[in-house]
Amino acid sequence: MKWDGVRILTYSDGREVHLFNRRRNNRTLHYPELVDVSAYSTAKSVIYDGEVIAWRRGKPSFFEVMKRDAVRRQSAIRSVVQQVPVTYMIFDILYLDGEWLTSLPLQKRQALLAEVTRPTDRIQLVQNFDDAEGLYNAVRQQGLEGIVVKDLASTYPLNGRDGRWRKKKVYRDVVAAVGGVTLRDGVVNALLLGLYDTEGRLWYVGHVGTGKLSHQDWLRLTEGIAPLRQMDMPFVVKPPRSAGAVWLKPTLAVKVQFADWTDGRTLRQPSIQAFVPMDVRECRFEESEAP
Repeated sequence: MKWDGVRILTYSDGREVHLFNRRRNNRTLHYPELVDVSAYSTAKSVIYDGEVIAWRRGKPSFFEVMKRDAVRRQSAIRSVVQQVPVTYMIFDILYLDGEWLTSLPLQKRQALLAEVTRPTDRIQLVQNFDDAEGLYNAVRQQGLEGIVVKDLASTYPLNGRDGRWRKKKVYRDVVAAVGGVTLRDGVVNALLLGLYDTEGRLWYVGHVGTGKLSHQDWLRLTEGIAPLRQMDMPFVVKPPRSAGAVWLKPTLAVKVQFADWTDGRTLRQPSIQAFVPMDVRECRFEESEAP
């Protein structure tokens, strides 16, 4: 499974422990429950690779775990540790008792990982599944982020990613109303999207400027919105990043692919797929997504 969390490398030489995230920022103080490596590992020295996740409504939540990872003041860290418990999902081991394991195949590394690691309430080993299609379908049905397909014979590249680990994300679709646009050099470069609630109010759900529209599509859109411009903002609440926005009469409907809903009921990782010829009043929140 692909865990919607923060990638963390744990370094322990038997005396000191240091945690680093993907950007090589030290996170040792942020996750004190991981620092006592001897509580979950028999290794004298070790480097673990895994994902720190936080749960919300029974699912991993990136926004919950960022409450831990984004904290800067040490006093605040102590407080948020109690508020946001985390789990360390370990999926690889790079170094063990004085020896580098990166040249070993993944299958062998995972066997060594299982030998020296004792799972606890806060420390778990990531399971493998042979049926990628079945796992993906199960993940999609549960509304989770996706899967990672790995070559069991692969070594561990120290210089970054390669094609032997492949992510397959779960995406969803929504058709939203266009309530505004932003422009760059006089040409539309992003859409401000909204969905209607049961009372007919248009709620802002996202700002999207990527996807399948070509440069010519953006030019045609710039010309086509001229008669739709209006002074009044159509959304219930003013969107963020709306400085210089041009408000439109909600007439255009666009199909958007996205990864998930944020806690603020906006689209995560939205991508434009196509404009859809439909009545924008049909662009509504599902019952479970209503603000």
